[in-house]
Amino acid sequence: MIKILTDSTSDIDLNQAKELGIDIIPLKVIINGQEYKDRIDLQPDEFYHLLTTSTTLPTTSQPSPQDFLTHYEEAKKHGDSVIVMTLSSVISGTYQSANIAAGIAEYDDIYVIDSLATTQMLRLLVLKAVALRDQNMDVKDIVKTLEEYKHRIRIYAFVDTLEYLYKGGRLSKTAATAGTLLKFKPIIGLKDGKLEMFSKARGTQKATAKIIDLIHEDGDIDFDEPICVGFTGNDDGLDKFEQILRDEFGFGEVLYGCVGPVIGTHAGPGARLISYVRKEI
Repeated sequence: MIKILTDSTSDIDLNQAKELGIDIIPLKVIINGQEYKDRIDLQPDEFYHLLTTSTTLPTTSQPSPQDFLTHYEEAKKHGDSVIVMTLSSVISGTYQSANIAAGIAEYDDIYVIDSLATTQMLRLLVLKAVALRDQNMDVKDIVKTLEEYKHRIRIYAFVDTLEYLYKGGRLSKTAATAGTLLKFKPIIGLKDGKLEMFSKARGTQKATAKIIDLIHEDGDIDFDEPICVGFTGNDDGLDKFEQILRDEFGFGEVLYGCVGPVIGTHAGPGARLISYVRKEI
């Protein structure tokens, strides 16, 4: 049997995880001195309320090796293979914790993958792993496929306010102040596992148009793979964002996702995103 593990920044809720037959390792969020396990003690809607009313920016912390080790030892006892997909090692030590635990477990059938991703990107990688497992593919072939697949996953988002990127140290005060005064929305995403600001635009429509430009520049969307449309805070206006993208690219069904507390701490409420898989070149 193949056990699939990921962390809570994949933004797969516990009910979905049960349906998919996977386990989620929670990261932690500290708000006003209180620690919460992501999506266990603290759900996204409650988090965004606390985020906007708190006087200080929440902090986040990675899982400990012990959080992974419990799952590894269980798999070892039953002779199961384990595939672990963590958020990008560039932005968190979660990948390191997963590897430390693998060393302690002294079990050769554990495969830890640095997704170079987070939120809906990581979700897409996990869904691929589940699909391959359900096709009864060999564990080593699944890992090899995922290591190639992860480089094709993209995410583009615009954030509604620069306040949280500035508070979290992702933007300078000068850039944040200038952007706020000019009503700029930064277009952000991940590149090689690192948070990047790709562009900026004034207003929602222009920001959406800029995301369309970035997708065209990068290559075609693979419509045989899932597409995620997501948001932080509430989903007001998400339907309009989705429709503009749909009119441009003509895709079918999409998955929806709310970005959880860990990534939401840095993006703040009001962000809109698309995550998809680029066609193979």
